[in-house]
Amino acid sequence: GYYTGLFSTADFDAALRSGQVDFGTHLDVTSYSEGVRETHNPSGRALPAVVWDFYQNGCSLRLLSPQVFSSTVWHFLSILQEHFGSMAGANTYLTPPGMQGFAPHYDDIEAFVLQLEGKKHWRVYSPRTDAEVLPQFSSANLTQAELGEPVLETVLEAGDLLYFPRGFIHQGDCLPDAHSLHITVSSYQRNSWGDLLEKLLPAALQMALEEDVEYRQGLPMDYLGYMGVANSDAVDARRTAFMEKVQSLIKKLIHYAPIDAAVDQRAKSFLHDCLPPVLTQSEKAQSVYGFPARWQDGGPRDVDVLITKDTEVRLLRHGVVRLCNEEAGVMLYYTTENSRVYHKEEPKFLEIDPEYTDSIEFLLSSYPNHVSVDSLPCEALEDKISLATLLFEKGILTTKKPLVQV
Repeated sequence: GYYTGLFSTADFDAALRSGQVDFGTHLDVTSYSEGVRETHNPSGRALPAVVWDFYQNGCSLRLLSPQVFSSTVWHFLSILQEHFGSMAGANTYLTPPGMQGFAPHYDDIEAFVLQLEGKKHWRVYSPRTDAEVLPQFSSANLTQAELGEPVLETVLEAGDLLYFPRGFIHQGDCLPDAHSLHITVSSYQRNSWGDLLEKLLPAALQMALEEDVEYRQGLPMDYLGYMGVANSDAVDARRTAFMEKVQSLIKKLIHYAPIDAAVDQRAKSFLHDCLPPVLTQSEKAQSVYGFPARWQDGGPRDVDVLITKDTEVRLLRHGVVRLCNEEAGVMLYYTTENSRVYHKEEPKFLEIDPEYTDSIEFLLSSYPNHVSVDSLPCEALEDKISLATLLFEKGILTTKKPLVQV
């Protein structure tokens, strides 16, 4: 099958044996019977003997964020996040034959279900109302009586893929003759026009207040007397004038909307959400991760990064950095030092001298071609070398040839 090698029950078992899996944090034990969904998590470490006993007794197992334990899932999601321009996450679900682990519900993400082992019977239902189309939040557990007829009923076998958008209600149960292991890959959570406007409109209003006296003028002294729901049916010229004034101020806001800056703030959040990039062997050799620094003969050896004006460099990936102009200065956010655990650490950034912004933009526009350090548009050669060295040491830049021939 196409997904062979992505994740297996053997990988599930290996994660448990690693001693790194905790109930509730990394693993949920669930059951769904006679319309009732239950979670059976004990507290503490999820030991194989306990977990497999739950499974043997008919419980489903959900491993959260398998990318923390599996480098193949990490690699797969790191490619998808770049493609979608939005965080890609995953959970894996192992269900015993003849069982169902979860109540019907809808999610706030675009879902891709990849069947890895065994098979599973799925029923998918359309959103029930216009308000549930592409919802911002996931639903509570639903009852069978609330569902109506499925728009899709199918059995997924190993290698099959099922996609359903946000708001589509779904439930999956195992057939009596086979267990099921699937991975659900998710993306596009809180990634709508409305989410952008949530960032943009307060910023636009702030700029309008600073730059335009009309927004700072006082409200009419008597407006409480003719505005408000109690007065909404009154025919009053003052009401009409008030409404028109509000509409004109809202329309004028567009001239103050810092659209690019709001997009940069979303990009900054996305970079914080990102998995770190997965490096190929050659990328490792040409980056700081391939550097041969070590302890030898009573002292450190090969520690100095010797970048010269002739060294040819490029960004590791186009999507690993984002320049943001902020009140505190110019910040370069980057993903190369992120953890595989979601938001385990604070966002990674460097404060950049404004003189260096052209060089960062030059590296972005040159990608995927290598450029010589000397061609970076900084004033002095020492600035070019110090910027390249800084970015190399953060794993952001790779060199055309390994810097140290070992």
